[in-house]
Amino acid sequence: MSKKDWEYGIKKILISEEEIKKRVKELGAQITNDYKDKEEDLIVICLLKGSILFYADLCKEIKLPMKMDFMTVSSYGNGFETSREVKIVKDLDENIMGKNVLVIEDIIDSGLTLKRVLKMLGHREPKSVSLCTLLNKEANREVEVDVQYIGFNIEDEFVLGYGLDFKQEYRNVPYIGVMGEF
Repeated sequence: MSKKDWEYGIKKILISEEEIKKRVKELGAQITNDYKDKEEDLIVICLLKGSILFYADLCKEIKLPMKMDFMTVSSYGNGFETSREVKIVKDLDENIMGKNVLVIEDIIDSGLTLKRVLKMLGHREPKSVSLCTLLNKEANREVEVDVQYIGFNIEDEFVLGYGLDFKQEYRNVPYIGVMGEF
């Protein structure tokens, strides 16, 4: 296997493309049901870059009017562990005051990044803030994070694919895989 193989270094498939599609449809239906009777606007926020594929697929399954916005938040360098420093690289364009906000995340690990993001969003006085994550890794949780929508609970493994990366690669792999040795 060569390094030009887009799956080089993935030792196993953790969650298949089919499992992801099925779960995304279920989450979309649940979110649609939960927000269908709310009068305030729904703003769905994507935390870039890792959440982009999940966000795009999920938004297609939410059968409600919504506004879409994006934030770029960074807590990882080029390594395997969080740097513990959270940087807001790109902020929202939309005003969220008085609106229902749904934050879409790829993976919740320590919870430190989301705690900072949710605190910052809360200061902007939205009507509500809910959180949806594709992957929930509780083994490394350092702070409590209230998650309303969870795609999959996973063990403490370094995962790649479906938006998640290692050194900006593997985002285009259509499933969640576990990284092996390089």
